[in-house]
Amino acid sequence: MAERFRVLVIDDDPGVRDYMEALVSRQGYNVFAVADGEEALRTLDRTKPDLVTLDVVLPGMDGLETLHQLKQKLPEVPVVMLSGHGQARNIVEAMRRGASDFLRKPFEVEELELAFGKALEKRALKQEVERLRGRTRSEAEFMMLAGDSQKMREIRDIVEQVADTDITVLVRGDSGTGKEVVARQLYQLSGRRDKPFVKVNCAALPSELLESELFGFEKGAFTGAQKRKLGKFEYANHGTIFLDEISEMHPSLQAKLLQVLQDGEFSRLGSESDVHVDTRIIAATNRNLEEAVADGSFREDLYYRLNVVTVHLPPLRERKDSIPLLIDQFLQKNNEQYNKSLTHLNPETMEALQRYDWPGNIRELENMIRRMVVLGNEQAVIDEIEQLSQRSGASEEVKDSLDLDALGADFSSEQGIDLKRISRRAAQLAEKRVIERVLEQTRWNRKEAAERLQISYKALLYKMKENGLSDRR
Repeated sequence: MAERFRVLVIDDDPGVRDYMEALVSRQGYNVFAVADGEEALRTLDRTKPDLVTLDVVLPGMDGLETLHQLKQKLPEVPVVMLSGHGQARNIVEAMRRGASDFLRKPFEVEELELAFGKALEKRALKQEVERLRGRTRSEAEFMMLAGDSQKMREIRDIVEQVADTDITVLVRGDSGTGKEVVARQLYQLSGRRDKPFVKVNCAALPSELLESELFGFEKGAFTGAQKRKLGKFEYANHGTIFLDEISEMHPSLQAKLLQVLQDGEFSRLGSESDVHVDTRIIAATNRNLEEAVADGSFREDLYYRLNVVTVHLPPLRERKDSIPLLIDQFLQKNNEQYNKSLTHLNPETMEALQRYDWPGNIRELENMIRRMVVLGNEQAVIDEIEQLSQRSGASEEVKDSLDLDALGADFSSEQGIDLKRISRRAAQLAEKRVIERVLEQTRWNRKEAAERLQISYKALLYKMKENGLSDRR
C-alpha cells in the first residue's frame, strides 16, 4: 500500500488546528499540527512533510518569515498560506517567497482540496522533471551526437540554431528513431530549461479525454467533474509542451490547438473565460502529414502553424555508423540498471547487428542489447536477427508468393476476368502477410506493431480481425 502524504499544519489557534486535523485526516493524509513557526522548524526532521499549511499571523516568528525559512530548508515542499485578513501585500509577499497558494479564512472544504491537489500535482511534476533532467541531458546529447553522416550533422545544426528560441518545431520520423530525444534536446538547450517539460501522447486517449487533459476543466463541466482540474498547457506555462503523435489528434481539438498557437489562449471545459499561457510547442509525428491534409484528417492551417521548422530523423538503417556508439551507450546503461557486466560484444555479434536493417529503429536496437545484457546470451539474439532478416527479405517478394493464377481463376467467368476484384484480393493477402510478419517480429505486441505499421492501435485491431489474426495469440 502506498504511503500517505504527510501534511504539517502550523496555526496558533487550537480550534483551527483541531478542525484542520480532522478535515485533512478525512481526506486521507497523515497530519501533524503545531502552534508556531519555531516549533514547526524544529520538527521537520520528524514530520518530513509533503505539504504545509501556514497561518500568516503567528506569535513570535510570523508566517512570512516562517515561510522563508521553510523554503530554505525544504524548497520542494509546497506551502499553502492561510489568513483571516487576505491583504494584497501579504498575498504578493507570500507568493514572492514561494507559497504555492493563498486561502482566506473561513474557506470552503472544496477550496482546500483544490489547493492541496494543485500543490501536490505541481510538486510531482517538478520532481519528474528533475528526475529526467539529469538523465536526459547525457542521453539526448549522446543520441544527437551519434553518427557522423551529413544528415545527422544537419540535424545537430538545426537543433542548435532554433533551441533557444520560441519557434514551433515539428519532429518527423519513423517510430523509434528518437523524436522525443530531439524534443528534450531542444528543451535542454533553451532558455526554458528551468521550467516544466510536459509530454502528451495524443494517441493515448480518446478525443474527449485528451481535451480535458490538455486544457483542463471547471467544476461541473461534465458528470464526475467535482472540482477544477488544470490542463497540461497550464502546467507547461513558461515551459515546453511536447505533443507526440500529433497526427492522431481529432479535428475538433486541432481547432483549439490552433487557437493556442495563434493567440496563446484557450478555455477550460465548462468555462466562459480564456486562460493565457506562454508555452513553447514541439510536435512529433511518424505519419505523412501532407497526405493527412489532403484526405481532410488534419487541418491545413494547423499544419502550416506547426511546420515552421522541421527536423526529419532518418531511420537507423540510413545511419548505421551510429550503431557502434549506440551499442556502447546501451551496454553501459543496462549494465548499471541490471547490475551486469557485459562490457563489449563479440565481433560476430557486431557484424550481425550492422547487417540488420532495424525496422524498429533505435528502440529495437536498445531492446536487443537489453536482452543480451539480462540473459548474458549473444547467440540467441544473433539467431533471432537472422530469422527476422530472412522474414524481411521474404516480405519484399510477397507479391511473388501470391498465387496470381489461382486468383485469376477464382474471379474469372464467361464474361471475362474481374480485374478489380483480383486487385483487391491481392492487396488484402499482401496486407495480411505484412501485418502477420510485423506481429511476429514484435512477439504479438499490438501497440508496438501498430507503431511499426504507422497506423493507430484501433486500426490494427480492426485489420487483425478482418484478416483472421485476432485469435492467434
